[in-house]
Amino acid sequence: MRRREFITLLGGAAVTWPLAARAQQPERIRRIGFLRAAPPPERELNAFLSALAEHGYVQGQNFVMVQQWGDGNVAQLPELAVALKNEGVDIIVAEGTIVVQAAAAAAPTVPIVFVGAADPFAGGLVKSLSHPGGNVTGFSSRDIEIAGKAFEILKEMVPGLMRIAVLATRRIWSLFSATQDQAATTLGVELSYIDMPRPEAAGVAMQQAIAEGAQGALVRGGPFFSAVQRRLIIDSAAEFRLPVMYERRDDAARGGLLSYSADHIELYRATAGYVARILRGENAADLPVQQPTKFELVINLKTAKALGLEIPPSLLARANEVIE
Repeated sequence: MRRREFITLLGGAAVTWPLAARAQQPERIRRIGFLRAAPPPERELNAFLSALAEHGYVQGQNFVMVQQWGDGNVAQLPELAVALKNEGVDIIVAEGTIVVQAAAAAAPTVPIVFVGAADPFAGGLVKSLSHPGGNVTGFSSRDIEIAGKAFEILKEMVPGLMRIAVLATRRIWSLFSATQDQAATTLGVELSYIDMPRPEAAGVAMQQAIAEGAQGALVRGGPFFSAVQRRLIIDSAAEFRLPVMYERRDDAARGGLLSYSADHIELYRATAGYVARILRGENAADLPVQQPTKFELVINLKTAKALGLEIPPSLLARANEVIE
């Protein structure tokens, strides 16, 4: 072999070997941050992890989940968000409008995918549904839009219902009050806004609701309650014999009277799809905010019987799940 040919061949190999070596290097372990005011229900977390695996991301193999879950105290969220950002996460998943706002303030350059935000536009989180334009996108819950439907169902459930108590923190009121007031006026019912700063205050809040003449109640702030706190609220409703509607299917399964909301299992699965797309290089600014089309009405017959309520057959027929 001539010297010139040998040098040429050697040079080509020098280019080829590093490329082959790089191709064989394992994929970098990604860090998926998860910010929430309280730990998510097990069903929803499992749905999220299962959907991620279907998209090629398996926990412990090519990603680790870095979580910052609070105890339901909204005031902790900014601190939790900063702690999560400091963990060097590649992306953040956040549930609830207030939680997303905390994540966006702490990590303005980290992609954020929200699951179940009631108001995606709050605080300028996104510019438009079709083109969010920043580092935030995801899936809304449409809870604000379906407020009227929730009141309508509760009115159908409770004969003679004329006043509904809305139990929530004052900050959550600011998200829902205008739409809920309009929906109540349309249905011919009155609203009482009862401050429930913590689930531990559920008993006091329900006593106040009853004192103000409420025949039924709607609890707002589902993403901020742990399983133990949910139990406190459900037990308080049973103690004061107040018909209460919830935002999560799990609350009805635990003994709450009924729930009506977007299908959160589907929201979590869809969120996993966006997380996978962003980790593979797509830009959050270009992924449209999507809205749920599937909603769940869950009724607990045992609780209805304990409250002396006879559920109309038409309402039972519309229920996605009836718990006996």
